[in-house]
Amino acid sequence: MKIESPTSFENFLEITKSNQAVCFYLSTPECSVCKVLKPKVIEMLKDDFPKIHFCYVDLNEAKEIRGQLSVFSVPTILVYFEGKETIRTSRNVHLEELREQVDRYYKMIL
Repeated sequence: MKIESPTSFENFLEITKSNQAVCFYLSTPECSVCKVLKPKVIEMLKDDFPKIHFCYVDLNEAKEIRGQLSVFSVPTILVYFEGKETIRTSRNVHLEELREQVDRYYKMIL
């Protein structure tokens, strides 16, 4: 799975418009929980939702994205379907709940 890392809000918007479904994983390199959760999210997407494009956003380098999207805690996971933010979860991310939420939209749209 190819992982993109947008660093500007303009690039972020281009990715949401050019892909039918995108999962953005927003975190910082200092976040230890984020380091453990990220591979699990990637694996879930690869196994259960192969049509969802995955992007990692380092919020230390993408401060504009952080501000435009009002991201105040990490990790934050944003899922876009057809260019619209559909799912947002932050801090305490439960993989099974995330899987159920994504599955609901995935089956309807893709």
